[in-house]
Amino acid sequence: MLATLGWVALGGAFGSLARAGVSHAIGELGEWPLGTLCVNLLGAFLLGLLLETLATRPHERLRLLLGTGVLGGFTTYSLLASQLAEQILTGELWVAAGYAAATLCGGLLASAAGVLIVQRARAPRRGEVR
Repeated sequence: MLATLGWVALGGAFGSLARAGVSHAIGELGEWPLGTLCVNLLGAFLLGLLLETLATRPHERLRLLLGTGVLGGFTTYSLLASQLAEQILTGELWVAAGYAAATLCGGLLASAAGVLIVQRARAPRRGEVR
């Protein structure tokens, strides 16, 4: 159990630092927390890539380190919830609705894209024997 927590903590530290750096570098676009949106969409894409890659070759430590740790620390749905609450409390209902939709729908599409990329990379090419 302690080793499991160690892999998650190590990855989480790197992921959180990366999130802070990316969010700071991108910043906001008007009322939109663009940095948070980009981090969550990129994280969803990378998680799709990772989980589909590990689907045929399960590796528990890699999943814990990279998936739960790095990408769990990198993405930030708690900050998303906080930003949405702030937008709603300040009367920016349409901004909040757009931001929520962009994050959730975009995240679904991003993770699906990650999965499809790995599946296509694995698929045999026409005329190729595997």
